[in-house]
Amino acid sequence: MPELPEVETVRAGLQDLIVGKTIKSISHDNEKSFPNDLTAVSKFAIGSTVSSVKRRAKVLLIELSTGYTLMTHLKMTGQLVYVKRKRIEDRRLENEEASDDARFGAGHPNDSLIGKLPDKSTRVTITFDDDSKLFFNDQRKFGWMKLLPTALVGHEPFMLKVGPEPLEPEFTDKVFITRVRRRANTSIKAAILDQTVLAGVGNIYADESLWGARIHPATLVKNVSDSRLSVLHREILFVLKLAIEKGGSTDRNYVNAEGKKGSYIDFARVFRQENKPCPRCQTIVIKTRVAGRGTHICLNCQKLMNK
Repeated sequence: MPELPEVETVRAGLQDLIVGKTIKSISHDNEKSFPNDLTAVSKFAIGSTVSSVKRRAKVLLIELSTGYTLMTHLKMTGQLVYVKRKRIEDRRLENEEASDDARFGAGHPNDSLIGKLPDKSTRVTITFDDDSKLFFNDQRKFGWMKLLPTALVGHEPFMLKVGPEPLEPEFTDKVFITRVRRRANTSIKAAILDQTVLAGVGNIYADESLWGARIHPATLVKNVSDSRLSVLHREILFVLKLAIEKGGSTDRNYVNAEGKKGSYIDFARVFRQENKPCPRCQTIVIKTRVAGRGTHICLNCQKLMNK
């Protein structure tokens, strides 16, 4: 499952490439990946213009001029690949296949990011009026692209449950502390992984943030002071912003806007650094399990707090 920085990388790339384009056609290969009424697709998607590309938590929102939105979740193996073909200006190239003028690939890092599309993993193909295309590929068919009125996006079950965006100015340390305190009897790692507490933080960035705040991931929320939670809030913001700058992580399932692996993991302090010295104190980092997830800890910097 992608985390917030990976999905933000996808959003930023699409914002630059498809806003202002008019949808000429949409094709799909199964209803699970494209669970939409085709009459509504014809009326509200075909012929519409992309007005913006937004993100809420880990969901992409492609807003259309008709007041409808293509709400897209990549899940584990989804990709979005934009391809625009070169115009053949030189008659010497008329018998040659046109090469890509622009190509954006983000998502599960298999050959579909750079190969000829559509392929066997392509679930939805959106063709724009300039004949450029946006391909939604998904090997395991867990992802989906839903068309719904933009005004109703916030009423979708997922949207009603998901917590606030951590990078929004309104998400202050006071808001963070109040929301985390609702999970008083759970581990602090479980609390910040909970998408109803805050949106978009997954395993990589939880480990990194907790290391930065010097908090043992298994410490119960009720045993973490407000001052330490304030430090954790700042570390979450720092880690997410750095990851976005670096194009996300190089975790197995996501790559950046050029279809290359993101570079954040190259700068990780503790995640996947087991058996290596902690960059802060040189104690050997260990890997254990907390909140059901593989967890990386420096036991010297991150001491378990019992009260």
